[in-house]
Amino acid sequence: MPSPRLPDLDIAPWRLSGVVYGTLLNDPASLAALGEAVNAPPYKAAPRAPVLYVKPRNTLAADGAAVAVPGDAGRMEIGASLGIVIGRSACRVAAGQALDFVAGWVLVADLCVPHGNYYRPNVRLRARDASCLLGPVARRDALADADALQIRVTVGDRPAHVARTAGMVRPVATLLQDVTEFMTLQAGDVLMLGVSAGAPQGCAGESFALECAGLGRLQGRLVAETDEACT
Repeated sequence: MPSPRLPDLDIAPWRLSGVVYGTLLNDPASLAALGEAVNAPPYKAAPRAPVLYVKPRNTLAADGAAVAVPGDAGRMEIGASLGIVIGRSACRVAAGQALDFVAGWVLVADLCVPHGNYYRPNVRLRARDASCLLGPVARRDALADADALQIRVTVGDRPAHVARTAGMVRPVATLLQDVTEFMTLQAGDVLMLGVSAGAPQGCAGESFALECAGLGRLQGRLVAETDEACT
């Protein structure tokens, strides 16, 4: 299929780096849904550090993009997340100073083929072309409290889900502290706070939209995968 349309990475006064990290199991309900599986080998316990994955460059797309639904899957999960836009190099940041390293915020539609493997994110299922839609970047002061947002998701014409940033295992400042303990985030990187449990699914022919006060609206559409060669 044709290459996805990329979002405009030049958004004054920042330039997005094109690096987007996702965070798994940051919603307590998602972690609870695993039940005793978290105590089974090879892990034998709930994660002690953030569980991250990468949305590579081929996944990045702009508002209004079309996302192909693999024929063998039939559906795509539509995850809604707050994206934290890093303003300057962040390494071993303390939670109390974490927001000083934030340039702004962005709505992220993180789509994937539905699956149940959380500990070892499957690249084939999570890195589909155009599966990471980025909305417009809002300045840091556009949100009074990033840990108290509601992101409303519609699929077709129906309300499908409300994702909340409140009550996360790691709120924004704690997530930044714990992630930068083992890796450096660079200016323009985007770190997703995490998709909440109950993310809706959609099939080819349906549209979807995310909307959040202070962050605007982000929309896309699901289309059938074709046999056209990639370009």
